[in-house]
Amino acid sequence: MDDIRFAVLGTGGIGRRTLEVATHRDGLTPVAACDRNGVAIDHGGLDVDELLDATEGNIASGPTDDPDATDGSSDLRSDGGAAAKGVKQHGEQAGVVASDQGRETETPIDDVIAEADEIDAVLLALPNLEHDFIPRVAQRFADADYEGVLIDVLKRSRVIGMLEDREERLVDAGITFVCGAGATPGLLTGAAALAAQSFVEIESVEIWWGVGLKSGYEDNRGTVREDIAHLDGYDIESAREMSEAEIEALIDEHDGRLEFDDMEHADDVLLERAGVCDAEDVTVGGILDVRQDEKPTTTIVSVTGRTFDGETGTNTFQLDDATSMEANVNGPAIGYLKAAVLRNRAGDYGVYGPAELMPTF
Repeated sequence: MDDIRFAVLGTGGIGRRTLEVATHRDGLTPVAACDRNGVAIDHGGLDVDELLDATEGNIASGPTDDPDATDGSSDLRSDGGAAAKGVKQHGEQAGVVASDQGRETETPIDDVIAEADEIDAVLLALPNLEHDFIPRVAQRFADADYEGVLIDVLKRSRVIGMLEDREERLVDAGITFVCGAGATPGLLTGAAALAAQSFVEIESVEIWWGVGLKSGYEDNRGTVREDIAHLDGYDIESAREMSEAEIEALIDEHDGRLEFDDMEHADDVLLERAGVCDAEDVTVGGILDVRQDEKPTTTIVSVTGRTFDGETGTNTFQLDDATSMEANVNGPAIGYLKAAVLRNRAGDYGVYGPAELMPTF
């Protein structure tokens, strides 16, 4: 495989770890990264170590004054989230602009799009704090006639339909879009699709995950905010408007452990899309602990079905507790990115889920 030049939109926890993991994989050159304050672009390859060192503990986040802006200023948020004021922002410059490679801009997404002819793939490492946020970003790349790969780690079922509604436009532009390509959906969705091959009929798919996030909490507040939207009494709108103090109070109320049952998670529609089972047969839940790094529970996928000879059984896939959230999200995301580039170069365009293709190491 020829070298893949890729960009990262959003340099919170997911974006930063993508850049870091990429340095351990062959055939990848990060050439652009941006957040809401700035952009760094070098088609010869970014100095990842310098960028990460410069932005460590200094992540640009928070809302803009105009939520309806179309220039990209309101669309690009780091993992700090929409209401994350004052989260890990210090020094004269926050985020990418703190790096020697960065420069300030009010139009970060447009600045990356302007360079997209020399970019093979773009990872959207952005919290989807409006249901149509990531689909709108995809539309902007398509409208600019970008030809290449877009990939995200979204985890909300209804967003898949919004991407499918735009699929014709993405195909016309020459875009291969892989949605939900992190851990769940992503790695675990793919594992469920493989486990289902033993059966001729699937009765249920159960995904139960555990994440310990103490050392990575500050970098992943946007991810936590998205997860809060799945708790009883909350939705994406109310979670988006929560202040940091309100989030901390909620975490204190639950002693640092948030438990989720039967979440709205994109695994269901992605497995249905791949023909594995009906969406209603998929359940996803788990435990997030922001006060310890150890996983509060083991991550397991269970697929129950009937074999061709009439037997009923359950295949399971288990992640080792030693593997971190970052390893299980960013590793698969890069693997799916590489697989999508191969498809794109072969002229295979459109929207794909992680159960429809195997990641490439």
